[in-house]
Amino acid sequence: AGVKEDSFNVLDLAEYTKNRPWWRKVFAPSSGSSAEKYNVATQLVIGGVTGWCTGFIFQKVGKLAATAVGGGFFLLQIANHTGYIKVDWKLLERDVNKAKQQLKFHSSGNKIAPEMKSKVDEVIVFLKKNVILTGGFAGGFLLGMAS
Repeated sequence: AGVKEDSFNVLDLAEYTKNRPWWRKVFAPSSGSSAEKYNVATQLVIGGVTGWCTGFIFQKVGKLAATAVGGGFFLLQIANHTGYIKVDWKLLERDVNKAKQQLKFHSSGNKIAPEMKSKVDEVIVFLKKNVILTGGFAGGFLLGMAS
């Protein structure tokens, strides 16, 4: 008399995970950081693969950009020496010096805009919450740059 019987539903996790596709296990919607959602190995693999892809693409695009800029300077030098264009070197030197002075003036204040500071704070919080994922990404990025 007065004894309350509790009933519990038992969830068999092995059966539950068998019926779910692998991408649902990896990319399951959940709140919180990746440290709460995934185990260490999964975080390292996800971070490493995305880092490697990013590093590889960064390397290829960087080479292409360097080639384009270098080739452009080379073509301008050829055009200057053959007489197709004339460069006013005094004007160029004056403009470069003016730009240097403006850069020195703006960097001497050393103040960050509030909206930029909030974005930097968000990134720092993310990096702190997802240290393993970030480490995997950094390692993968370096490997991608090297390959």
